Amino acid sequence: MTSIAADTRMGAVTLDVADLDAMIRFYRDGVGLTLLTNEGGVATLGRGSTILMVLRHTPGLKHAGPREAGLFHTAILFETEPGLAAVVLRVAQNHPTLFTGSADHLVSKAFYFDDPEGNGVELYWDRPREQWQVSGHTIQMDTLPLDPNAFLTAHITEDAVAAHGSHTITVGHVHLSVGDVETAHEFYVNRLGFDETFRYGGQAMFVSAGGYHHHMAMNTWKSRGAGVRQPALGLGLLDITLPTADDRGAIVERLTHEGHQVRDDGQIVAVDDPWGNIVTLKIA
Repeated sequence: MTSIAADTRMGAVTLDVADLDAMIRFYRDGVGLTLLTNEGGVATLGRGSTILMVLRHTPGLKHAGPREAGLFHTAILFETEPGLAAVVLRVAQNHPTLFTGSADHLVSKAFYFDDPEGNGVELYWDRPREQWQVSGHTIQMDTLPLDPNAFLTAHITEDAVAAHGSHTITVGHVHLSVGDVETAHEFYVNRLGFDETFRYGGQAMFVSAGGYHHHMAMNTWKSRGAGVRQPALGLGLLDITLPTADDRGAIVERLTHEGHQVRDDGQIVAVDDPWGNIVTLKIA
């Protein structure tokens, strides 16, 4: 078993949405993503030429039930604490009912929101790696109190507020709701090749490439026992960006050998995880 390439990163997250305009306003005017394209009912948002979020207008779909598998949250990583503080303030002011909490995770400081259609969103900043507590392959994480008002007071600056829409951000990780952790381990670790970095009992697992605290996470907090998803609003697909075609080829060979149906249209390679979440493997 070979680990996934160390330079692997998360790519764009695609959401199927009912109200495209409202969702664009949240991610553009609140989170600060740039609207790159908006054609044919599909909007792309990101930074420069890099797409971080795709919104597909699919009003015929309904919301999934609260205990079904799917997206737990998309986590947007900020390069600086002032940049994070400025966006947290803006989202909280523009959408005061959508704030769901904050936490110090030892490796990071995080603020949580729901977008207008109930998709979880994490806005966070990483502590320097030398401050992480690492033991072997385990990176210690926790959920400790983080006072949002104290954080804003300590880090908000006029320059950061004025720079809205230009802060350096990426999709840091994607967190899923799944039916059980062991099945998630079999697919995301044994098949895709991520390294497990932290386990919260039988309830949650965190996996990464290259020693990061986590590029993906899977939990059963609301979805224990969930089966394959039915078409619904929310997560459409998620992209994993690999350094080279050889790195992708190795994963495709492993998936195919294990009986997974891998779809390759010449541009996108896609596979379903055990809950029907579509994972695409792209080249950087």
